[in-house]
Amino acid sequence: MKSIRKKIKWVILGLVLIGISAVLYIQSHPAPQANPAGSQQAIVFTAAKETLINKVEVKGKSLYQQETMVYAPFGSRVSEWVAADGQQVQAGDVLFKLDGSDLQTEILKEEASIRKTELESELARYAGEVKEANLGTGTSETERVDALTSRETARLNRELTEVNLDMQRKALEEKRERLADADYQSPASGIFLYESTAKKPHAVTENQYVGKIVQLDQLQMLALVGEQDVFRIKPGMPVEVKLTAVKDMTLKGKVEKVSKFAKTGTDESTLNQLAQFEVIISLEKSEYLIAGLSLSGEIETERKEDALVIPAMAIVREEGNTYVLLDKGGGQTEKKQVKTGMETPEKIEILEGLQAGDVVALP
Repeated sequence: MKSIRKKIKWVILGLVLIGISAVLYIQSHPAPQANPAGSQQAIVFTAAKETLINKVEVKGKSLYQQETMVYAPFGSRVSEWVAADGQQVQAGDVLFKLDGSDLQTEILKEEASIRKTELESELARYAGEVKEANLGTGTSETERVDALTSRETARLNRELTEVNLDMQRKALEEKRERLADADYQSPASGIFLYESTAKKPHAVTENQYVGKIVQLDQLQMLALVGEQDVFRIKPGMPVEVKLTAVKDMTLKGKVEKVSKFAKTGTDESTLNQLAQFEVIISLEKSEYLIAGLSLSGEIETERKEDALVIPAMAIVREEGNTYVLLDKGGGQTEKKQVKTGMETPEKIEILEGLQAGDVVALP
């Protein structure tokens, strides 16, 4: 009997301990309260006036704004390279010298050929005059026809000879002009750069590309834009340009030219490719700017000062109309029709329906 009472005592004590533990647990872990309908905190935005800007992002390379190409005036052995790669030169400075002996020989041969043709023409003219004089003494119809035919043939031969002589004289003059460029003078002032694949060749061919003269302080950006952006870009638009290689550095630029012809081809392999158009952007001077750098830019295509704007996500479009949810406080909203203006990917201008300071809720 005593043992039974003892067991009952321990059972009661255990139940008390369990009850106390349950109360403490409930107090430390209160059950979530059910929110009444419409009491959930809405995300709201305030209509405010600010500068609204539309931009087109572009990427490209830097290149020299002014490049004067240098070509060999005629084929020859190079007797001397006067200008070094990367050297500053002035217009009229000798860049290289060509051996003109072969061209001089051709000129002498051309002069001799022209003189020979002139003498032959003079001799033919004299012979024709003698023949015509002899035929002219005849009185028969046949003799008169022969005289007329001889006279016309002589005239045509003289014209043909003059045409050939004119061609020979022009060719001779061109060779003389090329020979005058044997000591090739720089056509412009700037930095002379050799053609990258063949520096200081021992011999050149006629019209071979030798190098170029550039202005190091005049560079521009060549960028490519897609067909969806090309008609938004106009010459004169400001550009903010960044150098990939130099962090936190921004240059000012301006759109100079927008190509109206697509850069991609029209063959079968490119039919599915989006068309790309070249945009030339002038750049301000910078000591860090050299040709060949990777650049990125933002072209400002549209700007509006003091525009009343709200986030684009706050706009509701239904059946051709545009609305916002005007916050009335206390979790209450009112559907308000508005008229929109300029748009960017993030914000939209409100022309009618709201005032600065109005609060709109996220739909």
